[in-house]
Order: sequence, then C-alpha cells, then structure tokens
Amino acid sequence: MEAFDMSCTESNVIHEDVLRRVREKMPNEDPIYEVSELFKVFGDSTRARMICALNIEEMCVCDLAALLNMTQSAISHQLRILKSSRLVKSRKQGKIVYYSLDDSHIGDIFAKAFEHVMEEMEG
Repeated sequence: MEAFDMSCTESNVIHEDVLRRVREKMPNEDPIYEVSELFKVFGDSTRARMICALNIEEMCVCDLAALLNMTQSAISHQLRILKSSRLVKSRKQGKIVYYSLDDSHIGDIFAKAFEHVMEEMEG
C-alpha cells in the first residue's frame, strides 16, 4: 500500500488554479446525487447478479429465480427496484414478461466495474 502524501496537509497550500479548473468542470449537485443513487442500486449483490445475467440475455422472472436460486417473489421485488431506477425494462410476450437491461449504458457501466474488479483480483 502506498504511503499517503502528507505534504499538502502539512503545508496548507491552496492551489487556486486547480480549484478554478475543477469548479468550472464539476457538474451541479443534482446529477451527482443521481449517480450516487445509481451506485446504491448497483451496490446490492443480488441486483448485481441479476444485471450480470440480463447483460447476457433477457429473462423472465421464473428463469431468473431458477438461475439465482431465489423465489419468484424475491426476484420480482428486486426487478421493481431495478425498473424504478431505469436499469431494467420489460416486454410482454403472451402471458410471459421478459426483462432486459434498459439500455447499453447499463451493460457498459457494469462491464467496466467488473473489469476493474477482475484486474485487481488477477494482479
């Protein structure tokens, strides 16, 4: 583990040029809050497993329940959370409702996070 650089905290130097550049580029509070909420939804391992599965193929509640060894009720509850966060969408075919990721961004976010974790595990 790298040692923490104490030079800034010991000298109390404020780098005004850095602050100005960062302030100019920082988004407003609302989108930062929304990103934080998104990561909270991603932060549940059951939902992460569901996102992983749905990143591979659309599935119905029965299939997700069998895959994750959970009840259909528990899967439905998690799907409601994922839908309300706009991470998952549904389509009905006859009497069966199929779920998939809402858009490619969700798969991209998940893939990047997974890539990061695997990199740390391998190296």
